[in-house]
Amino acid sequence: MCEEVQWGRARIPFTCEFSDRKTLAISVHPDLRVTVKAPLNTPIQKIHEKVLKRGPWIRRQWREFELYLPKQPPRRYVNGETHRYLGRQYRLRAERGEEDSVKYLRGRIWVATRTEPEPDRVKELLDSWYRGKAKLIFHERFNECYKNASREGVHEPTLQIQKMTTRWGSCSEKGRILLNIDLVKAPKDCIDYVITHELCHLKEGHHGPRFWRLMAKLMPDYEKRRQRLNHFADV
Repeated sequence: MCEEVQWGRARIPFTCEFSDRKTLAISVHPDLRVTVKAPLNTPIQKIHEKVLKRGPWIRRQWREFELYLPKQPPRRYVNGETHRYLGRQYRLRAERGEEDSVKYLRGRIWVATRTEPEPDRVKELLDSWYRGKAKLIFHERFNECYKNASREGVHEPTLQIQKMTTRWGSCSEKGRILLNIDLVKAPKDCIDYVITHELCHLKEGHHGPRFWRLMAKLMPDYEKRRQRLNHFADV
C-alpha cells in the first residue's frame, strides 16, 4: 500500500506492509525508499502520525544515503572524453591496433581495438579493464582496512565486486561486503572510507550513535573522506 505524508516542506512517500507482528517499524533504504511494517488492523492515521514523528530521522537518513549515491552521467566512449581512475582524470584515446588492449599513460587512457574502435567495443574493453583493476585494488585496500576493524571485534567478511547503480557498497547480514566496480574511479582514501563504512555495519547495522563512534575510532577523518567521495560522485 502506497501512502504519503507532508513533513514541513518535504513529502515523505512510503509503502506500508501489514503482517502478524506486534510493533510498527520504519526503514529507510539505500535507494531512498521508505517502508513501514505494521501490525494487522493498524489505523492508517496512526501510521501517518508515526512517520511524521520520525520525520527528522528519515531526513537524516536521506541525507546520509544521498552522499553515498554514485551519480553517473552517460558516457559516449569517444575520443577526448574524460574518465577517472583512482581519483585522477584521463582523456580517452581509442584507436585501431594489432590487439585489444587498455592502458593509461601520460594523462590518457589508451584503448586499442583490432577492428574500428566503435563506442560499444571501447566500452566493453574499458569496463573489463576497470573490473580487473578493481579486483586487485579492492582486495589490497580491504586487507589494510580489516586489520584495524579486526581489533574492534569485527568478523572477517567475504568480499565481492560487482556493478551497482545506487550505492558504492553494501553489506549483508550473512557477512558479505559488496563493492561497486565504479568505486575504483575514486581515490584510495575514499575506497578505504567505503570499505571501513561497510565493515562497521557488520557490527552496527544502523547509522546510530554507536555506528558513528566506531567509524570515528577506525577512521578519525571519515567526514572529510566522505565529502571527498561525494566530490567524485560524477565518475
